[in-house]
Amino acid sequence: MTLSPATTAPAPDRPGRARLRFLGISLAAVAVLILSIGTAITLGPADVSLVNVRDILLNHLTGAEIPVRISKEAIVWEDRLPRALVAATCGAGLGLCGLILQSLLRNPLADPYVLGISSGASTGAVVVAILGIGAGGLGLPGGAFIGSLVSFAVVLAIARLAGGGDDKLILAGIAVTQLFSALTSFVIFAFADSDATRGVMFWLLGSLEGVRWNGVVLCGLAALAGTALCLLRAHVLDAFAFGDDVASSLGVHVKRERAVLITATALLTATMVSIVGAVGFVGLVLPHAARFLAGPLHLRLVPLTALIGAAFMVWVDAVSRVAFSPSPLPIGVTTALVGVPAFIAIMFRRRRTT
Repeated sequence: MTLSPATTAPAPDRPGRARLRFLGISLAAVAVLILSIGTAITLGPADVSLVNVRDILLNHLTGAEIPVRISKEAIVWEDRLPRALVAATCGAGLGLCGLILQSLLRNPLADPYVLGISSGASTGAVVVAILGIGAGGLGLPGGAFIGSLVSFAVVLAIARLAGGGDDKLILAGIAVTQLFSALTSFVIFAFADSDATRGVMFWLLGSLEGVRWNGVVLCGLAALAGTALCLLRAHVLDAFAFGDDVASSLGVHVKRERAVLITATALLTATMVSIVGAVGFVGLVLPHAARFLAGPLHLRLVPLTALIGAAFMVWVDAVSRVAFSPSPLPIGVTTALVGVPAFIAIMFRRRRTT
């Protein structure tokens, strides 16, 4: 039998096509993020155009002297731009935290909020802010970091005592979330005055009000460090997705790598919580969106999750800021309105596949 040229032609280069597809998706995500930040800066009661944003950025970044109103320059450079950048870096960081936990625990419902890390970080930050414990040495980020480590350690201990398993871990996380939320409320109720109570409660629901360039630096460095760590440990996260035994057989030092990644997750979560408050469901939903677009390999999942998370949080903050203007809606409310339906959808999808 004589084979036709079409029959004998080599198979398509699937890895090459996959790389090109990922490159296209990544470039599109970068473009969407840049456009989202630029558009978010224009939204608000004061009239600011994209041209104004461009001119102000050129003036500050290149030393150009394009005429711009001082009021518009102050609005963009001192308020809206740092706010959008903090939103972007927090979205990227929280998305990466969810990606790490879902891979380490092999649970699609794992994220810093569901597993109690965010609530523990909130408690630690509130203890420092209101009680003043460790205020001189720790500060809000340090208090949030210690609180996040303590809460997650309690989650792991409860789950292990209950027999282990994904379901036990999620239930333990829910219980610990409620416990630390109650502790936070108790500290506020018992020791904060009325003005401090209003401010702290609004912060706990998620707020980017008043963030400045120091917040951009802190969140940006944390997000960059988290992204770099995840990229360096991409092969480790791939191995953990198949379980501890498989990871160990592939040469992964399971206990050490797990400790490093969980500590990094707690530190990253604590940093973001100390700036914007406890924002839930970002780490739960966004890694699934990245997997849908890029597949299971973490070398692709990590940058795409960060980009999607950044763009998502920029729009969440923009909508929260203008929806009930002049009173801003806490960003935690908006992420919950989006995240809860997605959480339910993931649960039902998981039920159908098991």
